[in-house]
Amino acid sequence: MRKFNIRKVLDGLTAVSSAASASSAAQQQQAGNRESEIQETLQSEHFQLCKTVRHGFPYQPSALAFDPVQKILAIGTQTGALRLFGRPGVECYCQHDSGAAVIQLQFLINEGALVSALADDTLHLWNLRQKRPAILHSLKFNRERITFCHLPFQSKWLYVGTERGNIHIVNVESFTLSGYVIMWNKAIELSSKSHPGPIVHISDNPMDEGKLLIGFESGTVVLWDLKSKKADYRYLHDEAIHSVAWHHEGKQFICSHSDGTLTIWNVKSPTKPFQTITPHGKQLKDGKKPEPCKPILKVEYKTTRAGEPFIILSGGLSYDTVGRRPCLTVMHGKSTAVLEMDYSIVDFLTLCETPYPNDFQEPYAVVVLLEKDLVLIDLAQNGYPIFENPYPLTIHESPVTCCEYFADCPVDLIPALYSVGARQKRQGYSKKEWPISGGNWGLITQSYPEIIITGHADGSIKFWDASAITLQVLYKLKTAKVFEKSRNKDDRPNTDIVDEDPYAIQIISWCPESRMLCIAGVSAHVIIYRFSKQEVTTEVIPMLEVRLLYEINDIESPDGEQVPPLPTPGTGSNPQSIVPQSHPSTSSSSSDGLRDNVPCLKVKNSPLKQSPGYQIELVIQLVWVSGEPPQQITSLAVNSAYGLVVFGNCNGIAMVDYLQKTVLLNLGTIELYGSNDPYRREPRSPRKTRQPSGGLCDINEGTVVPEDRCKSPTSDVKDNSFSRSRSSSVTSIDKESREAISALHFCETFTRKADTSPSPCLWVGTTLGTVLVIVLNLPPGGEQRLLQPVIVSPSGTILRLKGAILRMAFLDTTGSLVSPAHEPWREHNVPEDKDEKDKLKKRRPVSVSPSSSQEISENQYAVICSEKQAKVISLPSQNCIYKQNITETSFVLRGDIVSLSNSICLACFCANGHIMTFSLPSLRPLLDVYYLPLTNMRIARTFCFTNNGQALYLVSPTEIQRLTYSQETCENLQEMLGELFTPVETPEAPNRGFFKGLFGGGAQSLDREELFGESASGKASRSLAQHIPGPGGIEGVKGAASGVVGELARARLALDERGQKLGELEEKTAAMLYSADSFSKHAHEMMLKYKDKKWYQF
Repeated sequence: MRKFNIRKVLDGLTAVSSAASASSAAQQQQAGNRESEIQETLQSEHFQLCKTVRHGFPYQPSALAFDPVQKILAIGTQTGALRLFGRPGVECYCQHDSGAAVIQLQFLINEGALVSALADDTLHLWNLRQKRPAILHSLKFNRERITFCHLPFQSKWLYVGTERGNIHIVNVESFTLSGYVIMWNKAIELSSKSHPGPIVHISDNPMDEGKLLIGFESGTVVLWDLKSKKADYRYLHDEAIHSVAWHHEGKQFICSHSDGTLTIWNVKSPTKPFQTITPHGKQLKDGKKPEPCKPILKVEYKTTRAGEPFIILSGGLSYDTVGRRPCLTVMHGKSTAVLEMDYSIVDFLTLCETPYPNDFQEPYAVVVLLEKDLVLIDLAQNGYPIFENPYPLTIHESPVTCCEYFADCPVDLIPALYSVGARQKRQGYSKKEWPISGGNWGLITQSYPEIIITGHADGSIKFWDASAITLQVLYKLKTAKVFEKSRNKDDRPNTDIVDEDPYAIQIISWCPESRMLCIAGVSAHVIIYRFSKQEVTTEVIPMLEVRLLYEINDIESPDGEQVPPLPTPGTGSNPQSIVPQSHPSTSSSSSDGLRDNVPCLKVKNSPLKQSPGYQIELVIQLVWVSGEPPQQITSLAVNSAYGLVVFGNCNGIAMVDYLQKTVLLNLGTIELYGSNDPYRREPRSPRKTRQPSGGLCDINEGTVVPEDRCKSPTSDVKDNSFSRSRSSSVTSIDKESREAISALHFCETFTRKADTSPSPCLWVGTTLGTVLVIVLNLPPGGEQRLLQPVIVSPSGTILRLKGAILRMAFLDTTGSLVSPAHEPWREHNVPEDKDEKDKLKKRRPVSVSPSSSQEISENQYAVICSEKQAKVISLPSQNCIYKQNITETSFVLRGDIVSLSNSICLACFCANGHIMTFSLPSLRPLLDVYYLPLTNMRIARTFCFTNNGQALYLVSPTEIQRLTYSQETCENLQEMLGELFTPVETPEAPNRGFFKGLFGGGAQSLDREELFGESASGKASRSLAQHIPGPGGIEGVKGAASGVVGELARARLALDERGQKLGELEEKTAAMLYSADSFSKHAHEMMLKYKDKKWYQF
C-alpha cells in the first residue's frame, strides 16, 4: 500500500483530528498488509472550496435600480446583499462586508458601475466590468445620516441628501467630497421656525441642470439654483412628502403625500398646487375634500409622444379597504387601473425607451419589487398583463422543508421532466420578450446534467434543472392532492400531529435511473410515485396502513420482559423469517376509548385524474396506536429493482413490497436486535413520556434562533423524536425510547461472515450508532415476482460506531462505488405486446456493481459514516480496516459518498461549520475548511453534497447557495460566469429642434466641474466623511472570485503567486487570493482591454 505524508494534509485540521489521522495512519499501515492494495488517486490539491452561484429571490429586498442602456437590474437587501440580473441565465450575487441594509442603488448608466448607499451611512462604488463585481471605493459619513442620493445621467457628481436636511456632493471618479454644500437653513424660508425634516428627494430639472429640486419630508419643496447658491422657489404644503417626479419638459412636477393625495405644481407658481388628486379617495358631495387615504409611497410621471402621460403610484388606498392586497395604480388619461399584488410593494421603477430625462419617456413596462416576488407589467398591452418571469425566483413559493441534489444524472431525465412540466405553465402572459436582457452568458465547461429537488411545506415537490450553474424549474408535483382537504378549522380531523402544514415533505428518496420517487411527509405518510408520460385516471388510490409502535410500553413488566402488544402486521416472535400480512382493518378507537388505528390524513376515495409526470403507485400511512400518535419518519429508501420501500422512525422500521402492496416487515427497533440487544432498556409509560409532536427535528438541541420557532416543519419545532446522540455535556436523552432508524441502504453484498457470494439485503443504521443487516430473499422476475412473497429475515450481523449513523455505501474490490441495483425506466401505462412480456420475464434488474460477476475470493468494503466517525469495513470478514474520528467536539450534519475526478471520497459538513473530505477507502483527510457556522436549522436540513465536487444549501428562506469543493471547478468558474457589462452605444441625445436652438428653451447644460471642483468650492471638511479604498479593480477579479480557502491553501496559492506579476496595480490586496494560475491570465487580458479606457479600471 502506498504511503502518504500527513504533513501534506490541509492544515485546517484541528489538533484533535490531526492526532486521529495519525492513529488512523498507523492502522492503515497494518491494514495494508492484510488487504489488497487499492490505488487512490485523489490528493489534497484536487480540493478547493468556493461559492459558485446563488439562486432564488433576494431575501428581504430593500432597493431597486435599472440601467436602461445596459438593461441590467440591481436589487439590494436588508442584509447588505446585492443581486444583479441580466438576460435569463445572467445573474450575479455580491455582498457588502458590513451587512448593513441597502437603502438606495444608482447605476452610472452605461458606464459599467453602480453606487450603493447603505443604512450605516456608507456609499460604495461597484465595478461591474468584471465577472465578479468588486468595490472600487467607499465613503463613510461620520456626522450625518444618508437618506437619499441622486446621480444625474452622464454626470460624475452624486448628490447625497441627509437626515439633517443638508446636501453634499460626491465626485464618483475619486469618491471624494466637494466643498460645495447646500445647507437646509439656506434652502428654506429664513422666517421658518421649524426644521424641514430629512431630505426625501433630489433631482435636477430635466431642462436645466443648474436647477435642483429638493424635497423635505415635512412637505417643503425647494428649487435651488446651483450657480447663484440660493433658492429660486419654495413650494409649501402641509402634508408630508414621500416622493417627487418631474414632467420631462421641466415645467411641472408631481409630489406624493402621506394623506393619499398627489399634488401637481407648476414650477413658476409656488403659492399653491396646480392640481390635487386623491386617486383612491371617495369624492364627497358639497365640494368637501375627499376622505384621507393611506400614504402614496412613490409616484412616477412618464410622458408619451402619442398620448396622455402615465402616472404610476404605489399605496394610497382608502382606509376602509381592510384586508385588500397591496396595489400598484396606473393612471393613463381618464382610465385608472388598480393592479393587486400578492405581497407588499418594496419599490417599483418604470422602464422607458430613453435614458434622457428631457425627452418623451415612452414607458413600456413597470418593474415591481415585492417583499417576496419580482413582477414586470407590460404597459403597452391592454389590461396590463405581466411578463412571464424567466428567473428562478419561486423557490420559496411554499417554504422549502428539504432538498436533494443529483449531479451526473441520466441524460434523458431533464428532457423528460421538462416535457411533462411544460404542460403546467400558466397562460395569459405578455407576448413580448423579457425586457431585462443585458449581459452575456459564460462558457459552458461542465456538460453533465444536474437536478435539484426541493420539498415544500404545502406538500409540493419541484424538480429544477441545475446544469452549468444555472437554475430552471422543470416540473412541479403536488403530493397533497391525494388527500381530502378539510374546508375549515371545525371539520379538521383531530388526528393531525402538526398544527399546520400537514402535507410538508420531510424526506425525498429518488432513483434517477428508474425514475421511482418516494417521499415521507410530516404526518407520518409515505407516497411512492412512478413516472409516466401518459395521463391516467386512478379509480381507487392504492393504500396501506401500518401500526408501528415501540413495544416495551407495559408498566407491569419492570424486568423488561417483552409483553406482546396489539398484533401488528409482520411482527412474528420467530426472528428467522417474517411473513407478509395484509394491513389491519381501520377502526376509530380501541376498547378504552383511545384513538386507535386512525391515520393522520384521509386519502380521497373518489377517482383521481393523474396528469403525465409522477403518478401515485401507493400511499402508506402510519396510524395512531392506543392514543399515541404515529411518530414522524426519520429515514426512507426505495429500490426499483427489488420493488421495495423501507422507512423507519423512533419506534421501529417497516418494509413494504409496493408491487404486491403488502407489508413485509414491521418491527420495533429493539426487535431488530433479537437477543443481541446491547442496551438495557427500561419499560416506559407511553402517556407519561409522550414526546411533543410537530415539525422537523431540532438538531442542535435548543440553540435555535428565536424567530425560527413555530409549529410547522417550515421552521423547526424542537422535537426530540429525532434527537441525535451528542457529547456528554448535552442533556442526557431518554435513550430507551429514542433509538430511531437514521439510515437505510439497499445493496447486494455479503450479509454474514460466512457468506461466499453477495446477495440482496438492507443495511439499517440507528441513532445509537448500530448497523444491522436484513437479508432479502426475492422471487424470480416477471409474473413470479407478483405472485411469490419476498422473504425478509435478520442476518444477525451487528456493527457499531460512535454517534448516529448518517450514510452507508459499498465499494468493490477495486475501490469503485457499488451502486444499488435498479430497474431501467419504462412506460407502465402502455399495453405491452407478447414479445415485450417475454423480454421482461428474462430481464434481470440492472446492477451497476461489478459484484454480480465477482469471484468468490473477491471482497467488498462497507463505508459507514456516523455523526462522529467513519469506518471502512472489509466484507465478508467484517474487519474494520480503516477508521477516522471526524470530530470530537461537534457532530456531522451531512455525510455523502461522492465521485470526483474518476474517484470517490467521503464529504462531510459539521455543525461547527467545517467542510471536510476523506479519501476512500483509506479515509485520509484531504480537505478541512471552516466554511460557515450552523446559524439555523434551515442550513442543517438542506445542506447536501453530490458528485463532481458540487454542494448546496438554503442560505435564506428564499435562496439556494451553491458551492464547489473541486479545484478544477474553482479554476473554470471564471469562464462559466456570465458577463454583466457589454459595450453598448449610448443613444443619441434628443434633438433640440430648430426654433429651440435659435431662441433658447432647450435643455440647459451646466459645467458642474466649475461649480463643484476643488478650485471653485474648496475642500470638504475632513471629519465629515472618510474615504476607504476598495479591493476592486483588476485585482478584484481574483479577490471577489475567491471563496473561503483554508489557511494552508492560501499559503500555497500565495507561493504560486510570487512568480507572476499581474502588472502595475495601485492598491494591492492579499486578503482573498484566488487561484493565481487561472486568474492572472484573465486579469492581464482585462488590463489590456481597459488600458485606454477612463477611470473604471482602478
